[in-house]
Amino acid sequence: MPKLISQPTQIEAVGNKPKIIREFVGRVNSGTAEVSIAHMISPGGWVEPGQSPEFHEYTLVLKGLLRVEHREGVLDVRGGQAVVCAPGEWVRYSSPEAEGAEYVAVCMPAFSPERVHRDEE
Repeated sequence: MPKLISQPTQIEAVGNKPKIIREFVGRVNSGTAEVSIAHMISPGGWVEPGQSPEFHEYTLVLKGLLRVEHREGVLDVRGGQAVVCAPGEWVRYSSPEAEGAEYVAVCMPAFSPERVHRDEE
């Protein structure tokens, strides 16, 4: 039987500025370990520590610009575009433009703090 997710759970974010993470599907909101789906809103000038996660991350940018730094360079992902990051690949996300960014992140398996492997600051 289909399961209605009536509302997301807001998750605390890391980074230099407050970012909104609303998990619809994942370990916290639905008890799902296979995949997580979260709606994110990051303010202009936000940046988080680099990470080398153990999961695939598929990110669809709805509005604004999400910058993805990686070992070989930088990708600027704008509204209407998406980016795919493989497990073990080092990346750092930021929203450098004043308007920030709004996007949906899908992680397989589901995101967990133990599997993201953030850089030490």
